Amino acid sequence: MTEPARVPVLNIANVLTMSRLVLVPVFLYLLFADGGGEPVWRLWAFAVFAIASVTDHVDGNLARKLGLITDFGKIADPIADKALTGAALVGLSLLGELPWWVTVVIAVRELFVTLLRFWVIRHGVIPASRGGKAKTLVQIFAIGLYLLPLPSWLEPLALVSMGAAVVLTVVTGVDYVIRAFRLRARGKRAVAGA
Repeated sequence: MTEPARVPVLNIANVLTMSRLVLVPVFLYLLFADGGGEPVWRLWAFAVFAIASVTDHVDGNLARKLGLITDFGKIADPIADKALTGAALVGLSLLGELPWWVTVVIAVRELFVTLLRFWVIRHGVIPASRGGKAKTLVQIFAIGLYLLPLPSWLEPLALVSMGAAVVLTVVTGVDYVIRAFRLRARGKRAVAGA
């Protein structure tokens, strides 16, 4: 019997994931350039954020389609996601454009869900839910609006989008807690029944 071919760590999906991490300091530099309020720099910051966000979608699709899923990618991908959105949220809060409580709620939820995944890992993996994916999309959309130099009449759209992102963040966080406890209970029953 032949062993299955090992997927190399250095592949296009992982390179895209790492490029997202590399773009984080570039994004922050552009966000804070000239005090953070210059429209041209904000447009560049938005462009880098948008490109980095697109790589998140592309790297996952490539990994699944081309069979390039690696343990490195499973760990690096969520780290890159959280680094990008976390940097954007903290940056916007430091500039006084986003209330700190929004950044804290989102950051605490992300950290808590990551810890939950490690807590139940020996019983199984908690896959991303539709709600979690929707949460990510709404967060990216809302952050994008905050990054853009919007006319005042469009600012309520940014507020409503970020409000929706916060609600989805909390609701999906509760969903992950429920799924984690169910997965852990199933795992314990399986061990007890063996």
